Amino acid sequence: MKIGFIGLGNMATAIIGGMLKKGVAESRDILGADKAEVMVNKAIEKFGITPYFDNKKLAANADYIFLAVKPQFVGEVLEEIAPVITEKTVIISIVAGKSIRWICEKLGKEVKLVRCMPNTPALVGEGCTAMCPNKLVTAQEKENVEKILGSFGTVSEVAENLMDAVVGISGSSPAYVFMFIEAMADAAVVAGMPRKQAYDMAAQAVLGSAKMVLETGKHPGELKDMVCSPGGTTIEAVKVLEEMGFRAAVMDAVEACVEKSKNL
Repeated sequence: MKIGFIGLGNMATAIIGGMLKKGVAESRDILGADKAEVMVNKAIEKFGITPYFDNKKLAANADYIFLAVKPQFVGEVLEEIAPVITEKTVIISIVAGKSIRWICEKLGKEVKLVRCMPNTPALVGEGCTAMCPNKLVTAQEKENVEKILGSFGTVSEVAENLMDAVVGISGSSPAYVFMFIEAMADAAVVAGMPRKQAYDMAAQAVLGSAKMVLETGKHPGELKDMVCSPGGTTIEAVKVLEEMGFRAAVMDAVEACVEKSKNL
C-alpha cells in the first residue's frame, strides 16, 4: 500500500520514522508533499521517501493519505485534492479541531476517513494516539491504520465527541509536563544541584511515575499515598501543592485547551 503525507512537519516525520523502524512500510511506499520545498528535501534525505511537489498528484497515487497540515490550511488542501479522492482512498486526519463531517463537507462527498490525534512523544516512539474511524472504513483498513499509528506508541479508539478532550489530556499535555519538569529542576538548582543533573532526575522521576501508573494498574491517588510517609517530606510538599491549587490549575488548563479545540 502507498501511504502519502500532505505536510512533512515534526508529527508527520515522527510517523514516517516509526513506520520505517517497525517495518510497517518501506521508504519506496511512502509519498510526501509539503508547501515548503526544504521540508520535502529533508524528508528525502532522512527517509528516502518518494517526493511530490503537488498535493493533487500525491493524493491520486496514495491508498492512505495523512492530512498533516495546520488547521488554517486544511480547507484549501481538501478542495485541491477532492477531484482525485476515490471510494477506495482512506484519509487519516491529524488536524486538530476539524471533525469528520467538516472534512467530508470540504471534500464535497462522503469518504473513508479516520480522525486521529497523536502527540509529540511520537518523536521518541512513545506517542499516545486516539483514533476515530467513520462507518465507511473497513475492518481491514482500520487494522492497517492501527498498525501505522501503533508504530510510534499506543493507540486507543474513541468516540468522536471525545476528540476535544483528547487534545486537552494527550495532544497538548506534553507541554504541561515539560513545564512541570522544568519547574522541579529550577527548584533543585536553587537548592544547589547542577542544571543538567536536575533536568535528568526530574525527567526520570516523571517517566518512572508514569510507568508505575500504567504497569501497576493502581489508582494514582493510591500511588501518591505510598510515597507520603506520616510526618514526612513528601506530604509536606503535597500540602503546599494543595494550598496553591495545583489540581484545580491543571483541570482549568485542560478545560481551556478543550474549549479552544472546539472552536478551531
